[in-house]
Amino acid sequence: MTQQNVVPGRSAAARVLVRAAHHVDAVRSPRSSAFALVPVWLLTRLGMLYLLVQDGIGVRNVNDEVEFLYPRWAVQLADGSFPVDDVTWQYPPGAGLLFLSPEALPFLDYFAAFLVLTFVADALVALALARPGRRPAGAWLWTAGLPLLLNVPHGRFDIQVTALAVLALLSSRRNPRVGGALAALGALVKVWPLLTLLGLERGRCGRDAWRSAAVTAAALLAVLALAFRHTFDFLQQQGARGVQIESLGGTVLALMRASGAPIGVEARYGALEFAGPDVATVAQLSLLLTAAAFGWLMFWRGRASRWTEATPFDAALAAVLLFTVTSRVISPQYMVWLLGLAAVCLTSRFTTQRPVAWVLLAATAVTALAFPVHYLEVMQGTALGNTLMVVRNSLLLTAALLSCHRLWRETTSPALPTRPGPQAAQTAQAAQAAPVGTDAGRG
Repeated sequence: MTQQNVVPGRSAAARVLVRAAHHVDAVRSPRSSAFALVPVWLLTRLGMLYLLVQDGIGVRNVNDEVEFLYPRWAVQLADGSFPVDDVTWQYPPGAGLLFLSPEALPFLDYFAAFLVLTFVADALVALALARPGRRPAGAWLWTAGLPLLLNVPHGRFDIQVTALAVLALLSSRRNPRVGGALAALGALVKVWPLLTLLGLERGRCGRDAWRSAAVTAAALLAVLALAFRHTFDFLQQQGARGVQIESLGGTVLALMRASGAPIGVEARYGALEFAGPDVATVAQLSLLLTAAAFGWLMFWRGRASRWTEATPFDAALAAVLLFTVTSRVISPQYMVWLLGLAAVCLTSRFTTQRPVAWVLLAATAVTALAFPVHYLEVMQGTALGNTLMVVRNSLLLTAALLSCHRLWRETTSPALPTRPGPQAAQTAQAAQAAPVGTDAGRG
């Protein structure tokens, strides 16, 4: 039967059936993918827990912070004071609540309670990314990418911070106030989650998110200042940081040291930093590059003319990448942040950051080789150690430049087709739903 002879009613019914079948396939595939995530997440996390408890890969004592440092801070915090004259305390006051949180599980010792809470935060991120309606690639990136860091992620508190940032991004579209509050909570633990608000579309949603963040931050800071002593002492330690051996500037200094420059390595502020006549210049240059990165982000925001549902995700990843590569400090756990943000990007089909996510996966694998596997080589500045840092930091720099380029091209180039952002889509829906003859949806 030719198409000309098809009865119109049957043709419409056939089209409905075809669309329904496509819808079933689209729903079934993410569900099966989400179910497959569960055993993979469990197996990989059990492996990571084993590695952390055994602590036998490369340089030892990866779990020392959870076993010794965090409990010591918790004792001081329980006494009503933030750590005093402690060069390792470099975090905003909200971090104090996180270090006290294992006390909520009094039937476990501090180490076990901290690990339980960290794995819960890890699972929460995976569940949020795998929620129906979101592309499963994000949940898979988080589930399969985090184990590349071996025993590092759960021996730090960056998973909890990343969870706040991920939830802030994912909730900001439907409830900007909640997204702003979560971003503020994350920023009071480590500053970077505030960058999740940078890519919100201009208008009421963006203003609501920023107001909510400001109110939440001010209220929590006031409570912490009243409840604890020495609330803002962390600023003294943070400002005095030098150039860590794993940063991009540190890689430049490591190559200079390999060529014979009088540069040494010292343990300062809980990390290994370079010391020598050229270190101050590299540190100042890093600060200038950070300022330039912030200037570019403001320039991009002023020039951006199109938003999709993925623009806030993409902008957050680009911003954190820029501040990471220009920082004087790049610790291995920073990759947890970047994997979390890249995973959020991959939950949307409109994201521009898919190639960036692949580069970050490669950088994550090399990071684990540098720490903890061959960290002694990195410390000593051997050929292997320097090669690992050059490769890892080159990948991070590539990811940052590629991320910014793709974000700029998608949101500012007039040659590309326009995709409506969340606010524009809501306005269009309201206009279509408005009765004929009313003014709803106009303006």
